[in-house]
Amino acid sequence: MKHIIKIGSVLALALITWNCSEKIDDIVPENALSSDVIFSTFGTIEAATIGIYDGMQDGDFIGSPEMFQDYSSDNVNFVGSFTTLQDIRDFDANATNGSVAAMWFDVFDVIRDANNIIVNLPNVNQEDVSFTVSSDAANFETLRTQFLGEAHFSRALATFQGANVFAQPFQFSNGSSLGMPLVTEFFEGDISPFQNARTTLNETHAFIEQDLILAMNSLPETNDIRASSTAAKALLARLYLYREQWTDAATMANEVINTNGFSLAPDFTFYNNPSTEHIFRVINQANDDGFAGIDFDTFYNPTSNNGRGDMPFSQDLIDAFEAEPGDLRLDISIISVDAGNNDARFTSKYPNGATGESDPNVLRMGEVYLNRAEANFRGGTSIGDTPLNDVNAIRTRAGLAPLTTLTLDDILLERRKELCFEGHRRMDLLRNNLNLKPDNGAISAPGSDKVILPIPDDELNINPNAQQNPGY
Repeated sequence: MKHIIKIGSVLALALITWNCSEKIDDIVPENALSSDVIFSTFGTIEAATIGIYDGMQDGDFIGSPEMFQDYSSDNVNFVGSFTTLQDIRDFDANATNGSVAAMWFDVFDVIRDANNIIVNLPNVNQEDVSFTVSSDAANFETLRTQFLGEAHFSRALATFQGANVFAQPFQFSNGSSLGMPLVTEFFEGDISPFQNARTTLNETHAFIEQDLILAMNSLPETNDIRASSTAAKALLARLYLYREQWTDAATMANEVINTNGFSLAPDFTFYNNPSTEHIFRVINQANDDGFAGIDFDTFYNPTSNNGRGDMPFSQDLIDAFEAEPGDLRLDISIISVDAGNNDARFTSKYPNGATGESDPNVLRMGEVYLNRAEANFRGGTSIGDTPLNDVNAIRTRAGLAPLTTLTLDDILLERRKELCFEGHRRMDLLRNNLNLKPDNGAISAPGSDKVILPIPDDELNINPNAQQNPGY
């Protein structure tokens, strides 16, 4: 992987801390610490673990992929001026597209940092570690298990992010098509472990599942704003849903719903505020880097809220909301003008267009309820509750009357309205054999070469075993 190679034999480690306002502050970047030094003190071990989350703050890891899934489907009318994003929107991206490359390599930046813990921490003996707090020494084995769980969760999330945009979904060929290269080593000089061929999607998903099960069994149920066993279960529920393992998906979602401390928030003030709704968020600081140095939430905000005005609602999404008046999820949106000075509507899910401090929801309870509903509906089960009750719980919060009967189209519509601008729509369409954009014909149809992104040229040039996606 290019970024692994660029770093050479040093670890790019950001020492970070978590303050009472739930934000991450970069304190000291340490660019030349060997593994021996990092794993010699508890403070640097913990910093290396927390540093994995620092990689997630890059908008090309969480931000750009969600944007891509919005404007390559029917939720967003992308009117921005960046040609690399326009090409993705128009299914005309190529292997030299810089936005595509940034998404690919940021996946492996997070995997690299996670592997630093996964590879090195199991070999660390307590007597070889320096402690400044006696309780850390007394609880070292427990904390080591937690740190390893966080690393496995992070590696699973990164691999899943990559598979969702660079690989065809499971439904394309029952998972036999190309997935991701699986990287399990930490780079310290030898390039050969990183010149991996891509595995099948089934093998990629099995790797993700294995990491998440390990994380689920290693982490506390709640872990403030870091990875938890509940987050691992929620991501497993999504993985099983994408793979049509209906009973597994419903069971895992049900375990999340029945975990103390997590519940549907009563209203929509939970965006960017602490809430029982949140399972896992990426906590951003002001001006964390996004696409081309621009915070990702700037794209979603109109100029009236210090944004670019690039990503307003599509008319198709507005029509979907307006077909049933009174939906509170539409009422909390922002009416303004877009980048072309046209009247438009914008999401309010990322309210900090001026500072870039919006905290995107990677996993939240609204999705989990809808995952359980769809899995139970399609599996003909009622694990935890009926699909109708789960969908109506989402609708009631949105101010809509409960349904008396339920179809798959009803569930997919609620997913669209509840989860819009959170990066779910593209996969929901593809895995249900629906075109990404009805007016774009075959190029945006499920199974088309261009509904997934190309493997970047930089990867192909540095890795002799790399395989390009068909059609590129």
